[in-house]
Amino acid sequence: MTTPLRRQYLEIKQRYPHAILFFRMGDFYETFDEDAEVVARELEITLTSRPLNKTERTPLAGIPHHALDPYLAKLIAKGYRVAICEQTTVPEKGKKIVDREVVRVVTPGTVVEENLLDGGRNNYLAVLFPANAGHPGPAPFDRAEALSVRGGLVGLAHVDVSTGEFVCLQGAAEAVSAELERLRPAELLLPQGSTPPPGLTATLTPLGPGQANADAATQTLLRHFGDASLETLGLSGQTLAAAAAGVVLEYLAENQRAVLAHITRILPASAGGYMLLDANTRRNLEIFEPLRAGPDSGRSGPGSLLAVLDHTKTAMGARLLRKWLGQPLLDVQAIRERQDGVQLFCDSAVRRGQTQAVLGRMPDLERVLARISTAAQAALTPGTPRDLAALRRGLETVPELRTLLGEQIAGEEQKAAAERLVAGLHPCAEAAALIAAAIGDDPTAGSAVRAGFSEELDTLRATAKNARQYLADLERRERERTGIKSLKVGYNRVFGYYIEISNANKEPVPEDYQRKQTLTGAERYTTAELREHEYRVLHAQELEAELEASLLKQVCAQTAAHGARVLDTAGAVATVDVLCGLAEAAARCGYVRPVVDDSAEIAVRDGRHPVVERMLGEGSFVPNDIYLASDDAQLILLTGPNMAGKSTYLRQVAVIALMAQAGSFVPAAEARIGLVDRIYSRVGALDDIAAGHSTFMVEMLETATMLHGATSRSLLIFDEIGRGTSTYDGMAIARAVAEFIHNRPDARSRTLFATHYHELVELSATLPRVRNFNVAVAEEGGDVVFLHRILPGGADRSYGVHVAQLAGLPKAVVARAHEILSDLEAEKGAPRVRTAESAPQMSLFAQANDALRTELGGLDVNAMTPLEALNRLYELAERARRPSA
Repeated sequence: MTTPLRRQYLEIKQRYPHAILFFRMGDFYETFDEDAEVVARELEITLTSRPLNKTERTPLAGIPHHALDPYLAKLIAKGYRVAICEQTTVPEKGKKIVDREVVRVVTPGTVVEENLLDGGRNNYLAVLFPANAGHPGPAPFDRAEALSVRGGLVGLAHVDVSTGEFVCLQGAAEAVSAELERLRPAELLLPQGSTPPPGLTATLTPLGPGQANADAATQTLLRHFGDASLETLGLSGQTLAAAAAGVVLEYLAENQRAVLAHITRILPASAGGYMLLDANTRRNLEIFEPLRAGPDSGRSGPGSLLAVLDHTKTAMGARLLRKWLGQPLLDVQAIRERQDGVQLFCDSAVRRGQTQAVLGRMPDLERVLARISTAAQAALTPGTPRDLAALRRGLETVPELRTLLGEQIAGEEQKAAAERLVAGLHPCAEAAALIAAAIGDDPTAGSAVRAGFSEELDTLRATAKNARQYLADLERRERERTGIKSLKVGYNRVFGYYIEISNANKEPVPEDYQRKQTLTGAERYTTAELREHEYRVLHAQELEAELEASLLKQVCAQTAAHGARVLDTAGAVATVDVLCGLAEAAARCGYVRPVVDDSAEIAVRDGRHPVVERMLGEGSFVPNDIYLASDDAQLILLTGPNMAGKSTYLRQVAVIALMAQAGSFVPAAEARIGLVDRIYSRVGALDDIAAGHSTFMVEMLETATMLHGATSRSLLIFDEIGRGTSTYDGMAIARAVAEFIHNRPDARSRTLFATHYHELVELSATLPRVRNFNVAVAEEGGDVVFLHRILPGGADRSYGVHVAQLAGLPKAVVARAHEILSDLEAEKGAPRVRTAESAPQMSLFAQANDALRTELGGLDVNAMTPLEALNRLYELAERARRPSA
């Protein structure tokens, strides 16, 4: 037999089948059935059981309600969705169960709680809306199929409910895929039949056919913004972007309705408005984390460009810096305005230091406001009063920033930059004054609302606090009114408050006295006043809590009404923080302001790699120049040994271009950057086992993407190509790629091409825009010294054996490698093999050994480890000595 409580649980669970249901029972959130098994396993808590009837039991696991957040954080981090089901009525006599309902569904993309979020990065909920959404057929994003979907349009929308940021765009699959990889959403909504780009770690939430209806989603978007039109929202002709945005709003309405009030604006974006950086480039340039790091861990950790440049003092600034580095600008004027802002703080160390001191006291205005807006629509949290007080303190700090930005500014550009920043720094005095009047400086639960804000609340507090004094005063007044000196006012837990008069004095009693209890020697009475006081005293704490909660919600709602202006201020504060932080990085590391223009040149004098320079220490990095130009030095062919600095040089050129277009100063003595619309990089040897792609296949896929996507303004970086196959195949591919880039009439992409195939230096004789450079090496007594200098001309050797020696290979291996290399260089590919007894060398290529010759010619030496090569060589030598070989 099913109990009423069980039926209530099952009815609610049926509405949320894909979420873990936290079912409030008194002081605990309980989970049942499969949910209990998941919770017990993931949270490492005890799994018990609860009787369903006389013969059946169901799994049970619960957590204390006051410990919700840490347990919730663990489940969300693992990609689970949790439905929070609260008791909505108080227990009543005669009623077996209380009413319950789900107040919110917490998913990885809808988190607003402070302790569940990383302050240094956004937490995005995103939706992909391909043109065929809701219809049969896949919408692929696999790299191998990328070329076939380049013409297809895709809508993308993303929201950070913790900050109110809401953006949508429409573009080709390649550009949208790159943007999605940049965002790294916590949760991705996908219509049925769609597949995400590879490599995403987001929690995937499938949408049913009814949830991917473009017309319905667009109407949801328009209703949310007051029945606007797509034209007024800036989305004219972007039906897929509008549909994606509408799907986001529908999902939030279903799972976290309270956050919708904080989404007050939508920003249409252009897939072509920023420099395109695909996932490979972001990884290879180590923008957000080192190559050998795990998943992106936020703002901390050495070895990334973000770590070098991040001198921000606020969480808002940290998030904005990440965004700027992930989306370098393509607008020269906008870049120069950012540079003017950096210059403003570079020019005055005093202003920079004072500004950073003020910023250090600034709370996260965006997320504080989000929690306040959510509290105005849903249940308050214990932290709501603290959030209100923090917002007030932050707004009261804004005038200090305005003052600092208006003092002693030299230079018209810097004055204009300061004026732009000040224009966005709204003090929001009304909101700050409201909070100051309502909320105490150090609010705590039960006393958050400031005394004097509400007369009714003050009376309730006074009633509870002065109950004893009231009773003493009442007793004195009633003795004076009745003339009965023995009258006393008392209280017991059974009958409550009473006025007691002995039998000897009970006549006459006032008419307003009502008999309440008869004792042996006395009568007890009550009055309307005493009953009202009893009610107020006994319920004062409850009434006080209810009234304070009501007042807090009122203050939250009134504060949220100023939300748009507060968000503008938060954005301006974040911009000040980033500009000041970039100036701090420039001052500490000796960066200069680059010239950014519409030219086709990249010219850098004494350029340095910011991350490597920091890791090596001051003065240790060897700077180098670079000159690239589409109509002159279009392709630099860089040769030289491993470990000499080729990879660092290639990356530093790309990083300097990226920094310049993000608005930062750059590590160089002088720099001029002609706008780069996209950076492509082909670096290293990686396979993709999950997709069935070998190292060489990955290399070719990346190369194909670069060659098809490059434009005249692109910067291409090839750090070795053709190494995953045989020497001649690899050299042929490398040369063909270099010729294609040079000879392509519609896209003279600026290119850095590092290779070990030093035979390719011959290209400069026939291709007029190819320039040869090499990494300088000095030989001393058979050893090599890497000078890390980039010099004109090509290298004629790769020094691979020397590098192997530096790596610590056994001396016998190194010595033998030198012998084989000498043979190969002298005889052009006819090596000799020494027997175990040091017998004279014999040829492997006698006429009788055609089979052995064929087998040896088919070996891929570059793909073999040294040990594999030695074992194979020994086997071939043994076979060559046998007569039957």
